[in-house]
Amino acid sequence: MDLTSIQNPSFLKNMNMSELEALSEEIRRFLIEKCSVTGGHIGPNLGVVELTVALHKMFDSPKDKILWDVGHQSYVHKILTGRAQDFGSLREYQGLCGFPKRNESEHDVWETGHSSTSLSAAMGMAIARDVKKESSYILPVIGDGALTGGMALEALNHIGHEQKDMIVILNDNEMSIAPNVGALHNVLGKLRTAGKYHWVKDELDYLLKKVPAVGGKMAKTAERVKDSLKYLFISGMFFEELGFTYLGPVDGHSYEDLFENLAYAKKTKGPVLLHTITKKGKGYKPAENDTIGTWHGTGPYKIDSGDFVKPKPGAPGWSALVSETVLKVAREDRRVVAITPAMPVGSKLEGFAKEFPDRMYDVGIAEQHAATTAAGLATQGMKPFLAIYSTFLQRAYDQVVHDICRQNLNVFIGIDRSGLVGADGETHQGVFDIAFLRHLPNMVLMMPKDENEGQHLVYTALQYNAGPIAMRFPRGNGIGVPLDEELQQIQIGTWEVVREGSDVAFLAVGPMVQMAEAAADNLQSQGISARVINSRFIKPLDEAMLAQLFKENVPIITMEEAVLQGGFGSAIVEYASDRGVNVPIRRMGIPDQFIEHGSVGKLLEDIGLTVDDAVETAQQLVQSKQKRAFL
Repeated sequence: MDLTSIQNPSFLKNMNMSELEALSEEIRRFLIEKCSVTGGHIGPNLGVVELTVALHKMFDSPKDKILWDVGHQSYVHKILTGRAQDFGSLREYQGLCGFPKRNESEHDVWETGHSSTSLSAAMGMAIARDVKKESSYILPVIGDGALTGGMALEALNHIGHEQKDMIVILNDNEMSIAPNVGALHNVLGKLRTAGKYHWVKDELDYLLKKVPAVGGKMAKTAERVKDSLKYLFISGMFFEELGFTYLGPVDGHSYEDLFENLAYAKKTKGPVLLHTITKKGKGYKPAENDTIGTWHGTGPYKIDSGDFVKPKPGAPGWSALVSETVLKVAREDRRVVAITPAMPVGSKLEGFAKEFPDRMYDVGIAEQHAATTAAGLATQGMKPFLAIYSTFLQRAYDQVVHDICRQNLNVFIGIDRSGLVGADGETHQGVFDIAFLRHLPNMVLMMPKDENEGQHLVYTALQYNAGPIAMRFPRGNGIGVPLDEELQQIQIGTWEVVREGSDVAFLAVGPMVQMAEAAADNLQSQGISARVINSRFIKPLDEAMLAQLFKENVPIITMEEAVLQGGFGSAIVEYASDRGVNVPIRRMGIPDQFIEHGSVGKLLEDIGLTVDDAVETAQQLVQSKQKRAFL
């Protein structure tokens, strides 16, 4: 079948079992081929082929609402809803998004790139359906990893209490990005071996109906026997007690099992939880055999061997550099403990876990819990390192405010993937952390210009004892500078002049320092002298250096790969305003919009944050200063 000819899922209604099996194989071949070129979330999508086909065959999207939790398993859904022809542009600038996107298709009813949101959204849709007296099925699809998120458990509690009609699909593949952890994961493990719950429940009902009823007392006794037997034989009682009808576990790759149980679910009133067992990466051996999450999301790869197409070896990766520096300090300081919310691989903490298993904690997809656990550790004199992506730190904002900063606790937050991250798009761009951390009392916020300074700032953070401290660092590799053998502390709140100049001053943060230096080179050829300052401490500011700039009346350009509103540039403007300084200041950064997916270079060009843009801004400032001097 030509998948690019698909317009909508209606064609599935008339397909028989053998045709569906053939379609599944064709979809897997298509995904393996396309993702080998573009990269993407190949493992999750290979695992949900039959499940996605079954949902679209048994239900009528978009009238029936299918919500994909996290969204990285929505490629099959996109193929079946008419977007196969766009897969050549997957995750590229202005191409097909790697997550559900409402403006792409009417079948994408919920956008997400963070986990554990689908059940709450589904509850909102179910309430709206009932208020409007409409008739439709609501079908959130959530993974076993996402189910450990606190928000998902809150939603289960509410849905069960309200008894809204809804079919929750639990896609259980025993992994999220990394292998899942926690007590709930163990509960699901027991369920996987428990047999089909609804069959046993029906058998109990049948047997008890054969018991002759002798008055109300006998009836109550029979019900107690039924409940006792269910507790004895049925692990699914965890969900039953939350108010759900539990079905499963069923083979998520068997159309026969899926159709039987989905039909049963459609007839059942109230909330239903259908527990499906799937194999992440099914149909492609390298992905099937993955046990640590390598094939969750990848770059391009060679189909025959499964080898990744990697760039030539270069500078160390930022995540590895930071985690390895933490490990060095941990060898000398027993108080250092590492915490990650389900990202041990992405945060490169495998080495720390191997060397100090009793000091490394993966808490699962639970960012709020991770932050407050770090706070609890700090109250006991420990030195917790919270390794977390910028986009996921957003989910722990209240805990950073209420539990860490308010109590002025010594927590070191390593903010990975700060700045633009590229292909994962607007749900993952790490551009808000400066704005939501800078205004918090007691917080120290910093960003290194290169990996050598990065290792020294990590060391500085772990030696700091005056409260919370955070270091943001970008995705990918450093720039290849030599690394000092001995770690050194850097004085909090001090900047560094990396290039002298008198006509204009660039105050740059992180990777923007390199861009500012390149702009200064260009300006020098035009006779303009540009000073470049590595503003490594975003908070506190280097007040002494600012005072000198103001005294010299040097025009200032701030550069940050973060939102302008409330960002580093705003801090400079506020500082000048509070002191009645009238020095010209221009801010360069991320405008007031969500940034779509695409290569970082293309995105920076699109938003006007390039060397050429910096040169043009400097030229305008210098010309304006010269005109004022003439007048």
